[in-house]
Amino acid sequence: MSPTSLLMPASAAESPGASRARPARLWRPRRVLVTPAALDFAHGRVMAERAEAMGLPVERLASNRLTGLRDPDPRRAYTSAKATLAITVAPPTKLRLQPIPPSADWRFDLAEGCPAHCQYCYLAGSLQGPPVTRAYANLDAILDNLAAYAGQGAVTSASAERAHEGTTFEASCYTDPLGIEHLTGSLSAAIRHFGAWDGPVQLRFTTKFAAVAPLLDLPHNRRTRIRFSVNARPASRYEGGTDPLDARLAAMGAMARAGYPVGLTIAPIIPVEGWEDAYAGLIRDAADALAGIPDLDLTAELITHRFTPISKAVLRGWYPGSDLPLDEADRVEKRTKFGTVKHVFPKALMQAMRAHLTERLTRDLPAARVLYWT
Repeated sequence: MSPTSLLMPASAAESPGASRARPARLWRPRRVLVTPAALDFAHGRVMAERAEAMGLPVERLASNRLTGLRDPDPRRAYTSAKATLAITVAPPTKLRLQPIPPSADWRFDLAEGCPAHCQYCYLAGSLQGPPVTRAYANLDAILDNLAAYAGQGAVTSASAERAHEGTTFEASCYTDPLGIEHLTGSLSAAIRHFGAWDGPVQLRFTTKFAAVAPLLDLPHNRRTRIRFSVNARPASRYEGGTDPLDARLAAMGAMARAGYPVGLTIAPIIPVEGWEDAYAGLIRDAADALAGIPDLDLTAELITHRFTPISKAVLRGWYPGSDLPLDEADRVEKRTKFGTVKHVFPKALMQAMRAHLTERLTRDLPAARVLYWT
């Protein structure tokens, strides 16, 4: 059996669309930077050893600062940063959790940054400095800190419709934890942590990747919901460096068969040409991937595309040739609770897209609970 054949579970080969699915993508950063503080933690040392075992160039830094990553050319700075993994220590601010509506009661970070190259990246303008992926070595402290927040949520656990999920903790606000799992092992540790947690809690994360084989046999006890971020096929050209849609859907089926609660995060919804048929086809493909799975626990989250003036400027620097629609004339302004501006689709278009997607979900995936539209 070839190494690449191990990246997807055998059950995925039986899933609809598997014949078109390619092996799951594993990111190989060109640089791995390790801070001295990270090596004080066993998990930091393990991550450095994993990178070395993969034959990656590992640089042990003399100080805890990451330097030499900036470049006057935003494209060159982006390219270099996106090829860099830094193994570092989460600062104390990361242990002060924040609500993350409408997804979960709390967000916590196993890492920050993402190896994908999505031209609509919602992290653009949100993170400080070049988009290096930082994996945190002080994993035990991050996980042990969560117990103080159990039972205190005000987002999902305070909702009559979602209270059965318990206190929810979102792990993919600033990263795609599956996309770096082969380098970190942090996601598996978090799944085990929640699986052993004797209480009404749930770990949640979203991914655009498909290398789920290491997760299938973990003792998750149905306390982890993995959601697959998917989009209509015409929008796939905006999702560089990710696994193809068919691979993601096959991985979702494999995780559901392994007893995990799963979810579709349809995002960002864009009115591409022929969007009605394109999103109907996406939902049909998801239904095929999940057909016949017993005890299916499935959710759907529907997120439309939006951007801010800052994110537009950053994305134009990162992807100067992109045709992603970022024309303010085609949008309306919406104010956030912080008073900042974001550009969203006009109300009539939003209503049409919402009605269409929810109707198709009801028809083709009636098991899906739609958690929210935004």
